[in-house]
Amino acid sequence: MLSRVADSVYWMNRYIERADNYARFVGVNFNLVLDLPPNVSEQWEPLLIATADNYLFYEFYDNPSRENVINFMTFDKRNPNSIFNCLSNARENARTIRETISKEMWENLNQLYLWLRDTTPNVSSLDNMQDFYTHVRNGTQLFYGVIDATITRNEAWHFGRLGRFLERADKTSRFLDVSYFTLLPDADITGSTLELMIWTAVLKSVSAYNMYRQQYQTPTPQHIVEFLILDKLFPRSMSHCIRQAELSLYEISGTPITAGFSNYAEKMMGKLYSEIEFTDVDDIYKIGLHQYLDQFQTKANGVGKAIFETYFDLKPVQEAFQFQQQ
Repeated sequence: MLSRVADSVYWMNRYIERADNYARFVGVNFNLVLDLPPNVSEQWEPLLIATADNYLFYEFYDNPSRENVINFMTFDKRNPNSIFNCLSNARENARTIRETISKEMWENLNQLYLWLRDTTPNVSSLDNMQDFYTHVRNGTQLFYGVIDATITRNEAWHFGRLGRFLERADKTSRFLDVSYFTLLPDADITGSTLELMIWTAVLKSVSAYNMYRQQYQTPTPQHIVEFLILDKLFPRSMSHCIRQAELSLYEISGTPITAGFSNYAEKMMGKLYSEIEFTDVDDIYKIGLHQYLDQFQTKANGVGKAIFETYFDLKPVQEAFQFQQQ
């Protein structure tokens, strides 16, 4: 497969997953707004800090109000991570590789983009925006369903899975960080009902509430952290996502996963997964939840860089060309 095509497939999936997760990020606060006591004010800045968009946000906005944060994370074309830009970039990547993807994939993604382009929801209306983000999430999930139903399990499919699961693992870590930054301004709420509301909102926003309750009787911060980081079976847990990304990475190279790594990307991915596999929740709390998540995000970025250098940043071999000319 051409590195250009592989790069487009990889990033198309990462952008779709990012759009889905940004819709879910706002869902964290929407769920909280519905449950918060009347004397507790809404907090929107933690979303910006957890996604590392806060520095760019303050270049264009003075106040992290609900309207400003929603507009910045959703529609603002100056924000490269906004939902609009993510779906636009995903569509552009899909357009350049239409011969590789299925007709149904292109039609679904194009339809979702055109709907977003022509939509002007009322940002100040909570009900209106909840419906909007639900539509975004449903559209991205439908896109993944179309992929699973129409694409051969070849290199392109594995590059797509690689991008999707690596992005999802990063964003799950940031969902957990949202709770950290939301709790940070008021340490007195530790152990309170309000703290439990915040953690439950995180579970609901990643569609993990029902599966969590099947495994644990009551929601506790420690169990929620354990479930979203270490659970090997839940499809949005960091452990599951990194494992699935690793499996696709080995399928791309054709190297048996039991034979060790064959390139730098596999080495970095294997190290990241092994660190999660041999970690328990007590180890995480000894390091500190925020510190652990911050380290994970840095290492996940390193894996992304290794994938780029291994598969996408391929240089033409000038020496071989010159030798043939002689």
